[in-house]
Amino acid sequence: MSNATSSRFQFLTSPWAQIHFCVLLWGFTAILGKLISMPALPLVWWRMLMVAAVLLLLPRVWRGLLAMSRRHLLGFSAVGVLVALHWLTFYGAIKLANASVAATCMALVPIFLSFMEPMLTGSRFRRSELALGVLVLPGIALVVGGTPDAMNTGIAVGVLSALLVALFSALNKRLIAHADALSVTALEMLSGGLFLLLLAGVFTYLPLTEHTTALWPRPDEMFLLPAGDDVGYLLILAFVCTLLPFALSLHALRRLSAYASALAVNLEPIYAILLAIAILDEQRELHLGFYVGVLVILSVVFIYSLQRRR
Repeated sequence: MSNATSSRFQFLTSPWAQIHFCVLLWGFTAILGKLISMPALPLVWWRMLMVAAVLLLLPRVWRGLLAMSRRHLLGFSAVGVLVALHWLTFYGAIKLANASVAATCMALVPIFLSFMEPMLTGSRFRRSELALGVLVLPGIALVVGGTPDAMNTGIAVGVLSALLVALFSALNKRLIAHADALSVTALEMLSGGLFLLLLAGVFTYLPLTEHTTALWPRPDEMFLLPAGDDVGYLLILAFVCTLLPFALSLHALRRLSAYASALAVNLEPIYAILLAIAILDEQRELHLGFYVGVLVILSVVFIYSLQRRR
């Protein structure tokens, strides 16, 4: 093997390249959410069910579940409910707006986390992080102004989704040291899927409107088997964009600093927006102000990452 070939192979197997590949796959979830014709609730339910079913086939997962205390079983199950609500609102934002808008809202997660983590973990709150939270507001205003009015509901749902990510990320951080990561994922997927079943029962009594049909279908279509292209897209979403990056990121994060991994994950909205432009041609739906707002928000996020590193 030549030195050049060896060098390229070493780069591809490096943790930095692996985490970027994971982030690229996570960015693809927004594109798949747009391509799948199902409303958000059955889409998320099938995703969680498929991932949980595969993980529960592993003896290691069952050993991890049996070793958990009742407190941790309940804690991770509650986090699974938050994950389900996050995915429901994330794919709802995609259906109500588009993939670029939903991905941009996810860039707000580090800002929300800077406020939420001190409250949930007892860490010290920094005034500079409050200043960064204020700096992101003009970016949000530009994003809203750079999208058609019909997408405003999608933006609001996307912001709620980012808030839910910050909440379950902070809770997971408190609990994850006490259990096997694969077992935790299986439990969260299972509890989230069961919660969506209960939620579907509640939704059957609510009126359907133009906005709500993006989140849940008619009662008789709530959990129909996927058909056509949706089958392939769901398989890719569950296994290529969920299980694969999860396993690969666990391997990569063991050899990366917290700052390096956070910086890479912050690139997910950029990957998602570029993919949305290339695959879905979404730039036709958005104005220049949207992309200026995205630049402002991402700039604040990267300043926040640098600040945390110091």
